[in-house]
Amino acid sequence: MSTNIKTVLITGASQGMGLDIARGFFAKGSNLVLNARNRALLEAEAERLGAPDRIAIVAGDIGDAAVGREMVRVAVARFGSVDVLVNNAGIFGPKPFLEVTEDDLQRYWRTNLKGTYFTSQAAVRQMMRQEGGSIINIGTVLIDHAMVGLPVTAPMTSKGAIHGLTVNLAAEVAPHNIRVNTVAPGIVRTPLHDPAQVDGLAGIHPLNRIGESGDITEAVLFLAENNFTTGVILPVDGGYVAARP
Repeated sequence: MSTNIKTVLITGASQGMGLDIARGFFAKGSNLVLNARNRALLEAEAERLGAPDRIAIVAGDIGDAAVGREMVRVAVARFGSVDVLVNNAGIFGPKPFLEVTEDDLQRYWRTNLKGTYFTSQAAVRQMMRQEGGSIINIGTVLIDHAMVGLPVTAPMTSKGAIHGLTVNLAAEVAPHNIRVNTVAPGIVRTPLHDPAQVDGLAGIHPLNRIGESGDITEAVLFLAENNFTTGVILPVDGGYVAARP
């Protein structure tokens, strides 16, 4: 790992991919500022990691811009820098297009898009002072390769916006040595999916298995460490976008 990855901020870090990503950076020596709505879960996972002097917790709804600002404030106060931000927090769920309500859209935009946008804004301000940093968003391959029988237009409006944000923000902040990329997973075994059914979706991937959180962590670590990659939407999808079984 690059020696400048001193402090990593991760949203949605109490379970699933976010927690695994936190474990990956922690194992490589980074300090962590972890966010999720559930403080008790965050505290329990932080205790399991050990080394409390290397972990800070900011509980709250990331759709509230003040929460992202607080993550940055705590990172600088405790550890002196904001080197990597992983915008992992997100919600997902199928619902037929004609049944989607304004409240449904607002819920996805608030957590998935607004949370990513304004937490990134707070991080970029600090990264500009440091003259460098890395932002890694979590998108989805379903933006460009939809599935018949999976009606997810509502969450995809927010995830598609994140893909667009990635490319355009990467261009805007490149002169400040800040890199912005997105990992776009296929179907990954997380609490968002029914554990009794998720393995039945393995066949949509040419590699014929469900993704695991560790697959996403490996991609996030690569993007955090590679200083010449920016503006990339990286599929981590078992070949889903490349071919159909």
